[in-house]
Amino acid sequence: MKTYSIIISMLIVLITQSAAQSVKRSEYEGAKPKYVFCFIGDGMGFSQISLTERYLKATDRKEPKLNWSEFPYHGYYTTHATNRVITASAAGGTALATGEKTSVNSIGVDASKTKPLLNVSELSQQHGMKVGIVTSVSLDNATPASFYAHQTSRSKYYEISLDLSKSGFNYFAGGGFKRPEGNDKKDEKNIDRNMGGLGSDKKVKGGQPNSLDVAKQRGYSIINTYDGFHNLKKGDDKLIVSAPQLAHAKSIAYGIDQGRYNEYISLADLTQKGIEVLDNKKGFFMMVEGGKIDWSCHANDAATTIKEVLELEKAVEVAFDFYKKHPKETLIIVCADHETGGLSMGSTTSGMASDFTLLQHQNVSYNEFKKIIQAYKEEHKDNYKFEDVLQLITKHFGLGEANKNLAFTDYDLKRLKDAFISSMFSEVKQESHDDHYRALYGYRDPITVTTCHIFAEKAGIDWTTFAHSANDVPVSAIGVGEELFNGYFDNSDIGKNLMFLIKK
Repeated sequence: MKTYSIIISMLIVLITQSAAQSVKRSEYEGAKPKYVFCFIGDGMGFSQISLTERYLKATDRKEPKLNWSEFPYHGYYTTHATNRVITASAAGGTALATGEKTSVNSIGVDASKTKPLLNVSELSQQHGMKVGIVTSVSLDNATPASFYAHQTSRSKYYEISLDLSKSGFNYFAGGGFKRPEGNDKKDEKNIDRNMGGLGSDKKVKGGQPNSLDVAKQRGYSIINTYDGFHNLKKGDDKLIVSAPQLAHAKSIAYGIDQGRYNEYISLADLTQKGIEVLDNKKGFFMMVEGGKIDWSCHANDAATTIKEVLELEKAVEVAFDFYKKHPKETLIIVCADHETGGLSMGSTTSGMASDFTLLQHQNVSYNEFKKIIQAYKEEHKDNYKFEDVLQLITKHFGLGEANKNLAFTDYDLKRLKDAFISSMFSEVKQESHDDHYRALYGYRDPITVTTCHIFAEKAGIDWTTFAHSANDVPVSAIGVGEELFNGYFDNSDIGKNLMFLIKK
C-alpha cells in the first residue's frame, strides 16, 4: 500500500509540473517561430479523435493513429465562457484567438461587449508576418471570425464580413458569406438554439453596400471558380477564396459527400494554396478550421464526423510536410474550441459490443440524406410508404441488410416508424413541439436523425446531446515553442501562448 501511495504521489507531482510548465511563459527560452499553423477542429473532443483512430484500426489503415497524435507534446484544457459553463464557438474561438475569455456569442470583444480584443492574427500582421484564415464553413462563421472580427454577436454576419476586408489580411479561404447584402433581423433571435448557429440561406437586401463589393474596393480579389483557385501563385495577395460549389449554409461540402461535387476543393487544398501564397521572408500565421466536425456532431452523425476529422488530418499533413522542410522555424498546433454532441463509445442498446467497420456502409451525410427524404416527400405528396423509406435507409446506411449486425430489430423499426410519421405528416418547428419531441429529434428531421442514431448504436456509439458539452478538449503541438502546449490549462492559454511566441 505504501508503494502505491508513493507512485500516486509521483504521478501527481509529474502532472502538476507538466501543467505548470505549460503556463510559465516567462521561463521559455526557445526561439520565435517564423511559421505558425493553428488547426482547430470545431467540436472535436477526445472522443471524436479516439473514435476516428479506432475506426482506422478497425478498417486496417496502415497507420491507425492520426498524424497529430504522433506529435511530441500534448495537453488538454477547459473551455467555459465567462457567463456559461458550456461554451459556443464565438467565445471558444475568441479565447483561442486573443488569450482572453469572453461571453457566449461575443466575437473578438470582452465579456462586457465594450472593448475590442487584440487577436493573434492582428499581432502577427503587426510583426510583419502574413496572415491566412482558412475554414470549411462560411468565412463569416464564428470561429474564423474570432481571428479577424470584433462584434458583439456572432449573428452580425454582415458586419463581420465587413471586418474581414477591413483586416487587410492576405488570404481568406473556405466557404462563402451568409449575409453579404445585410443582416436578417431574425438572426439574433435564432442564434445558439442547438442549431450550430447556422441560420438560414435566404438572401437579405438591407439597402447596404454588398460586403464583397466593399472588399474589392479595399483591394481584394474574389476567387470562386475551380480554375481561378488553382491558378493562384506565390506573390498573389489580398485574396478571398470561396469554394466553387457550396453546400448547406455556404460551407464546403462534407468529405463523405465530395463525390457528389465535380469541382470539389478540400480543406487540404486550401491549406496547400495558403502556404504557396503566404510564404515569405518574414513568415506567416495561418488558422485552419475543420468547422463541419461540429456540424456533423450537432446532427449526431458518427460516420460523417469521422470523415471530417480525416479531412482535417489531410490539411495537417500538408502543414507537416512544410514543417519537415523548416523544422527549426515552424510551429503546428492542433486544438479545438469545444466538444459537440457528448459523443461516447458505448451504447445502451448495444451494451459493451462495438463494430466500427459497420460505419463504412454510410455513403451520405445527415444533410444529404435529409435532402433525399425531402425529395421523396415532395415527389410522393401524401402517398408515403414506410417500406420506401426503409429502402432508402438501406441504400445509404446499409441498415437492414443481410449482415446480422445491421439488421433491424423490432425496437429499431418502432422508432423508425414513429420518426417516419413525424417526418412525413408534421412540420418540424422549434416552437411547436414538446420536450419529449425535442429530446428525440432536436430541431432536426426525425427520420434522418433516428437513422443516424440507430446506425451509430449498431457500431457501439452513442450521443448525449444535440448541442455542445463542457468536456475538456485536447491540444497537440510540434515545432518551435511546442513545450508551451503541454499539460492542463485553460483555453485562453492557447491564445496567450501563441501571442507570446509571436511577440518574442
